[in-house]
Amino acid sequence: MKNNHYLLSLGLFIACFACNATTLSLPKESTVPGGIAIIAINSDSKPSASFYEKNVMILGEPGEWQAIVGIPLSAKPGTHELVVNAEGVNTRYAFEVDKKEYEAQYLTIKNKRKVNPNEQDMQRIVKEKKRIAAAKSHWRNTDAITFDFIKPTEGPYSSPFGLKRFFNNQPRRPHSGLDIAAPKGTPIVAPADGVVINTGDYFFNGNTVFIDHGQGLITMYCHMDKIDIAEGTEVKTGDLIGKVGLTGRVTGAHLHWSVILNNTTVDPLLFLTE
Repeated sequence: MKNNHYLLSLGLFIACFACNATTLSLPKESTVPGGIAIIAINSDSKPSASFYEKNVMILGEPGEWQAIVGIPLSAKPGTHELVVNAEGVNTRYAFEVDKKEYEAQYLTIKNKRKVNPNEQDMQRIVKEKKRIAAAKSHWRNTDAITFDFIKPTEGPYSSPFGLKRFFNNQPRRPHSGLDIAAPKGTPIVAPADGVVINTGDYFFNGNTVFIDHGQGLITMYCHMDKIDIAEGTEVKTGDLIGKVGLTGRVTGAHLHWSVILNNTTVDPLLFLTE
């Protein structure tokens, strides 16, 4: 009887340990521009942290906190510092960012206004930038965050994250997401639990949805044919949010998928479990 009791207790311990391990699962660490740094913080109370004056996600428990830091594509190789405030005291945590060279991509856009907008287009773009910036910087306090993302639509990866981009031979900002090629009308689903915080039809991004997953973790879905979700809706992993399309600045039907941490776009592949 004692042996049975011991085995039962051991089984419960293992199950509980596995549960905690799943709860605390984190994205893949990659300390390069466009990657993620995971920094251990020793504090009895939950601290706050910032990286280049942007709030940073903190998860864990007393004495075992983790800062999940998005590294900008513009970050230079070398030493960078995370500023941590614990019980009113600021401490700087240094970490290294390694060099990474991203490939160049040259695209031909038939609609030349999508490369060189006219004055009326620019007025629209300026207004839209404010809404997009507000969505990317949105912050919701919660510890119920899932990092085990599923792929938001079916199809091959057509353009990886971080590419140096040239439209009609003109240099533009690096590719801030991962492109998934798929026929028009292919379903797009939420890769993890969250709340829809923004939907709209934008000049460059076309029909777009933003999902807030908590503590500055935001996902963005662009060039959609149809949006099937409303702002304020709570979504679960796998819930339908829309269909693949070719709205905005595109060369064909695909989903542009961005993942944003501390208002910084990072490589979505670091979140996929497949």
